[in-house]
Order: sequence, then structure tokens, then C-alpha cells
Amino acid sequence: QMSKSTGNFLTLTQAVEKFSADGMRLALADAGDTVEDANFVEAMADAGILRLYTWVEWVKEMIANRDSLRSGPANTFNDRVFASEMSAGIMKTDQNYEK
Repeated sequence: QMSKSTGNFLTLTQAVEKFSADGMRLALADAGDTVEDANFVEAMADAGILRLYTWVEWVKEMIANRDSLRSGPANTFNDRVFASEMSAGIMKTDQNYEK
């Protein structure tokens, strides 16, 4: 955790240099998700950087293997289930924001 009371303090510049802007965004977005005090947790920033790296590597792999991916109409059972779940999620989101 980062707080002045525990002597664990970083300026914004130091934190961005240590964790990158994206690592900071992820850790700050996670801080305060509960009713507890919103503390910056360095482990979350580190984990966020690793998740971003893993995601970038996956995207590179998918681009490299683009020709071997499935193509054609999305009409299998799994495609229909996916489309239905996405539609249900969109409807729930729309309902929550209309209030």
C-alpha cells in the first residue's frame, strides 16, 4: 500500500516511471473498489503490467496466426449462445444506466 502514514510514498512521476502509465491506470482503477480506504497497492500495479504484457503477446500471436483462424458465418451453437449472452449483457447494462 502507498500512504504517507506508513512511510511508503511515491510521487506521480516516480510511480509512472516505476510502473508505467498503464500500470498506474490499472492499479488506480482497482483502488477503492471496496468500502475500505482506497490505497494504491504496488502488487496490483505489477500484476497489471504483467497482464498487459500477456495480452499484447496474445494479440501478436493472433495476428501472426490470422490465416489459421476460423472464418465464415457465425452460426454454430456456441456462436448463438455467445451472441445471446452478449445481447443479454447489453440489455442489463442499458437498464442499469436508464435509472
